[in-house]
Amino acid sequence: MTQIILENARVFDGVSEECPDGMSVLVEGGTIREVSDRPIRADDVRRIDVAGKTLMPGLIDMHVHSYFSDLDPRVLNDRDAPYRTAYAIKKLGHALDSGFTTVRDIGGGDYPLAAAIADGLVRAPRFFYAGKILSMTGGHVDYRTPNEKHHTHGYCSCDAMNWAGVIADGVDECIKAAREELRRGAHCIKIVASGGVMSPSDPIWMNQFREDEIRAIVQECVERRTYVSAHCLTSESTRRSVEFGVRCIEHAAQIDAETAAFVAERGAYVVPTMVCLYSLVEQGLEMGLPGDRMDKLRAVYDDSMAGLDVMRSAGVKLGFGTDLLAGFYPQQTREFTLRREVFSPLELLRQATSVGAEILMQEGSLGCVQPDALADLIVVDGDPLKDVGLLAAEGQHLDLIMRGGDLVKNRLG
Repeated sequence: MTQIILENARVFDGVSEECPDGMSVLVEGGTIREVSDRPIRADDVRRIDVAGKTLMPGLIDMHVHSYFSDLDPRVLNDRDAPYRTAYAIKKLGHALDSGFTTVRDIGGGDYPLAAAIADGLVRAPRFFYAGKILSMTGGHVDYRTPNEKHHTHGYCSCDAMNWAGVIADGVDECIKAAREELRRGAHCIKIVASGGVMSPSDPIWMNQFREDEIRAIVQECVERRTYVSAHCLTSESTRRSVEFGVRCIEHAAQIDAETAAFVAERGAYVVPTMVCLYSLVEQGLEMGLPGDRMDKLRAVYDDSMAGLDVMRSAGVKLGFGTDLLAGFYPQQTREFTLRREVFSPLELLRQATSVGAEILMQEGSLGCVQPDALADLIVVDGDPLKDVGLLAAEGQHLDLIMRGGDLVKNRLG
């Protein structure tokens, strides 16, 4: 089995503010075997001199949509699986080159894509997926316009599903839909619990799914030892979701201080997605986003940065997510630039490593540098604890990227 020793490294372990110098890390196969403050003795091993640069866990993006190749979700259904897959390959490859060794596809990703990645057919980060998003009729993933009278494009849960989601109304349909996605290998279940920007017929302030429906979905996930994540833009939708057992909130752009305190008290997580909002506000119209969606977008955008500060003050545990759609995915690392207006570099590094691993229920395996963890590592040319902008350059300042013990990139010789 191949052994690699990364030596003479400054190590950020995913949590600690202190980053000791002169460290050595032994990787065997796809696992970290030893982390030592002394040189590691081993025969027939490849040694890589990190030269005092920062070795840290690979980054984790907790909110991607691998197949979302157009701002109009309806267009994607007509493009069909081969086109969506080609887009996903390009997008995920870019994520890996930017230092993201793990992603969570939180709507649309599926078993065939996950299997292709696991079998080495697709060059991509480690891949967790939520399968199809669960939406009620008229909810955020019901992309029919008000002019359409019937379920089309596979939106009916009794027939077929569209590329991104499934409609489920009532407890029985919600249970069946959740069980189906879990059967197909989903690592968690995503629901939409408030209105959204990309859907045509639901106002942002609208709460979605009844309490009994949400609790039923949560219970199905508890039985599978996993969790529910919910799309929530408003404070009300966030609070009720967490109250009903949802473990992770996506976006929470309009959260208030009282709700943030409640989320923190319950130990739930939030994954803000700033770069998606900013990129769409800047270029959405020229990329074809309809005017009515732009109005909804601006309403969320105006509150988004204040929401970050509110959650930081309340002590909410935040993951790192981007939610970039269509041709915006090359801006993935810009999320660091936007968040550093509110968070310290240490807080940001934790969000993008160890907190993401917690949400994924992968503590000790991902988001850390310690024995028995998976060997997903990056080497930064500089100190990101002093300048987190080093991570905001699409991988330009990364001298080494390792995923599962394999060297994806190596400029260290």
